[in-house]
Amino acid sequence: MDVSTPAEGPWLIVGLGNPGPEYAMNRHNVGFTVVDLLAERIGGKFKRAGKAQAQVLEGRMGPVGPASRRVILAKPMSFMNLSGGPVNALRDFYKVPVANVVAVHDELDIDYGTLRLKLGGGDNGHNGLKSMTKAMGAEYHRVRFGIGRPPGRMQVADFVLKDFSSAERKELDYFVDRAADAVESLVSEGLERAQSAYNS
Repeated sequence: MDVSTPAEGPWLIVGLGNPGPEYAMNRHNVGFTVVDLLAERIGGKFKRAGKAQAQVLEGRMGPVGPASRRVILAKPMSFMNLSGGPVNALRDFYKVPVANVVAVHDELDIDYGTLRLKLGGGDNGHNGLKSMTKAMGAEYHRVRFGIGRPPGRMQVADFVLKDFSSAERKELDYFVDRAADAVESLVSEGLERAQSAYNS
């Protein structure tokens, strides 16, 4: 596939996170936060997706008219390390090519708020990606939202399951807005244009 141009068919945009209000503002849940903003932009509410153990919202993304893209926004409700099953079930149901799946997720090895978009690759220890790759292969898109490394001797598991700090929250809305823009650019204009605009 030529990654410089958008693929045909619907897109499945998956925010990765853990269900439940106690996890809502965790760093690990920033994928949910970005997809929630995309849902606001599309105009609609998430609904439970039958047997797929996920919340979904169908809509259109991109310019009005024939150039707009059909998208399915999804939040797996299975907990992070089991994301692959619900995502693959949705992909089968909506007949989405693997290359049209976008995972929006937190990334430890990137500075806070920095974005990186890519197609395929490893999971870098991220349990949500690990589960998705096991379920359907690695050739899906990723929008990686940097959260930085834990300070001092804090364990990674503790760090990702803590809420963003008060200092981080001052800029969080801006960074989430930019990540949502990056997803829209990826779907509408293709990977290369989105990378040139948003990879930093």
